[in-house]
Amino acid sequence: LLERRMNAGPQHEKEWSQKIIVSLIILAFFLFLTLPPLDYRVGLSPVPAYLSFVGEMVIVLSFLFIFWVLKVNSYAAANVSVADDHKVIDTGPYAHVRHPMYAGALWLFIGMPPALGSWLTICLVPLILPVLFRRLLDEEKILRRDLYGYNEYASRVRYRLIPHVW
Repeated sequence: LLERRMNAGPQHEKEWSQKIIVSLIILAFFLFLTLPPLDYRVGLSPVPAYLSFVGEMVIVLSFLFIFWVLKVNSYAAANVSVADDHKVIDTGPYAHVRHPMYAGALWLFIGMPPALGSWLTICLVPLILPVLFRRLLDEEKILRRDLYGYNEYASRVRYRLIPHVW
């Protein structure tokens, strides 16, 4: 798992579209970390302390969920790939959605702006969603093509990201 998670970044992606998507996600994460201190310094969109605390709790829960995903799925790589011994995981969070890691990441991006004291940064969330969705759909295309049993799994677990929504 650790070895698969260490191969992160656009240089480790095989598909050109994934190289672009990963680069955009890295840029977004950088903006999510740098914009709040600038916003706070200027005082453009202050967040009350109790809402910052709520944002911090969302981040903690997001990481706990991501750790659960990693515990259940030792094949979870940082890049889109299928290992030779890769098997479909359909337990834990994978019993409810096909891409729980992205669900956890989505909550991380939602929790960061208030936790870091910047309402302005929440405006970046709608900009990152299409990138996250594109990565998810590209990954699903590769899994359907290369991972034995994934098509059957996808027919059993209907939702990609949010149960009863999508």
